[in-house]
Amino acid sequence: MTEAVPRRAGLSEQDEAAAQWWATAVSHIEPGMVELRGRPVEQLIGSVGIVDMMWLLLRGDLPAPRQSALLEAALVAGVDHGPQAPSIAAARMAATCGIGLNNAIATGVNMLGDVHGGAGEQCVEMLTDIRRLRLDGQSWDDAARETMAAWQRRSRYLPGFGHRFHPVDPRRDPLLRLVEDAVAAGDVTGDYLQAAYAIERVLRSRRAGARPVPMNIDGATAVIYAELGFPAPLARGLFVLSRSVGILAHAWEESGQGRRNKGPIPRHILPARLPAPREL
Repeated sequence: MTEAVPRRAGLSEQDEAAAQWWATAVSHIEPGMVELRGRPVEQLIGSVGIVDMMWLLLRGDLPAPRQSALLEAALVAGVDHGPQAPSIAAARMAATCGIGLNNAIATGVNMLGDVHGGAGEQCVEMLTDIRRLRLDGQSWDDAARETMAAWQRRSRYLPGFGHRFHPVDPRRDPLLRLVEDAVAAGDVTGDYLQAAYAIERVLRSRRAGARPVPMNIDGATAVIYAELGFPAPLARGLFVLSRSVGILAHAWEESGQGRRNKGPIPRHILPARLPAPREL
């Protein structure tokens, strides 16, 4: 939500209209002055870390230490998942095309859509649906069953659960332990954590004797973002910021390897010539 810029003495009507057009609560700039959420930038430099700065700009205040630690853990966990991830692969290929780091990063970030990169946002929405039913009087497991059924009428995938590569995502347990510690300390409610655990229980009951489908990185970070009070769309936005670090690292590494026009298939295994098109 934007806030009106106070009218300043000496401004012409045209300058005042321009000031109000760009009114924002995020920052305020005048000659010799930079304020971020009402705080002079010189007071923030050297005293506030980047995670706290992200919180400040998004939320308007500074987080408590354990809130900051939880957010940082989620951001650290999501920075990279190898060059087979489409966002990373695209950035690496882009870096060999002579477009510069900024465009290589943008190429990778633009791959983060509903299928690759959107599961965290979707999982926050699903956990919120479960919590709403729980507040209406259902048990956690009944609320999870009803919500899962509704989601799976739209898609067989449950966002934030299961992984195509990891039987158990190695990022799950350390993230959830941090949430449990925060619940014990009274820093977060634990409602979204309980909603996520309920999904795991329902999945186990459905798949008795089969391979389990535990929470993955998207589910574990969705729990953190939801417990910290971030709306679902910001779960994706924060993941994008996190993954941008890995995208930058991969694009920078690739740019130093001397390849040109790197494609998805190594050149030495490409066919000598492409097969003739099949007639319809």
